[in-house]
Amino acid sequence: MTPLPGNNVNDQQLIYTPGTTVDEQGVHDRLDRILTRSIKKEAKVEGLKLVLSMIDLTTLEGSDTAGKVRQLCYKAAHLHAPLADLPPVGAVCVYPTLVPVAQEALQGTDVHVASVATGFPSGLTSRKVKIDETKYAVEQGADEVDMVISRNKFLAGDYNYVYDEIAAVKEACGDAHLKVILETGELSTLDNVRKASEIAMLAGADFIKTSTGKVKPAATFPVVLTMLEAIRDHYYKTGTKIGMKPAGGIKTAKDALRLLVMIKETLGEDWLNPELFRIGASSLANDVLMQIEKERTGAYQSLDYFSKD
Repeated sequence: MTPLPGNNVNDQQLIYTPGTTVDEQGVHDRLDRILTRSIKKEAKVEGLKLVLSMIDLTTLEGSDTAGKVRQLCYKAAHLHAPLADLPPVGAVCVYPTLVPVAQEALQGTDVHVASVATGFPSGLTSRKVKIDETKYAVEQGADEVDMVISRNKFLAGDYNYVYDEIAAVKEACGDAHLKVILETGELSTLDNVRKASEIAMLAGADFIKTSTGKVKPAATFPVVLTMLEAIRDHYYKTGTKIGMKPAGGIKTAKDALRLLVMIKETLGEDWLNPELFRIGASSLANDVLMQIEKERTGAYQSLDYFSKD
């Protein structure tokens, strides 16, 4: 395979070479240690609030309407009125045609607008269409673009195609941040997850993201840890901090807090902020709110107590 060009750091060109092997047993052993840890009392409440600030509230259905997006945006900025000290979420993620609706609804808030692009969720369209769609999303006002890689090309071993496509989409993003979705449920092995992560980061990704939410399995803990370790190693080599976004299947506050522990122990506290870590979810916010209310009042509220997304 022709080496992929990397970033220049101190005039030393980084060359991507396939073959990084993931120690799967080591991944599972480390997870066994991480997942037994717990966060309690005040630290738990602070952790739950941090989780809320990292959520990308998402609606990506063919039935999405302007009204549904406005409702989601209101919730993004006003998670639960009885609790005045809650942060807004990190972003609202929608299809490109609904970006102007989200931008208008979120005007005056700190919530970003993200848009999927590049033939989401399959990615099976031409590069020209992918670039045009990315430019369209940015022109409509997207602060962030979530692209999907061409898994068919990756699985066929055409890594240069995947690299070139990500680089082209990154250029089309302009000032918008680029999140690269690997769709790990279709990559089969942790070795492939690691390889795709490295290619995406070398090609210019600001974030690497597990999944579209349309394929299972999605953001499993072994996959997330493998991607975090790829980010760590990339940082050691380049000095560049790449963000991470697990998405798909993250529904409970307990799992979200486990993700924070994984982040802290693998990447350090610098990554414990919405600029470098997001969680793609639609139902997670209400479970987190329920846990915060439990810590505040000593009793669980019904999920119906909180506004619907």
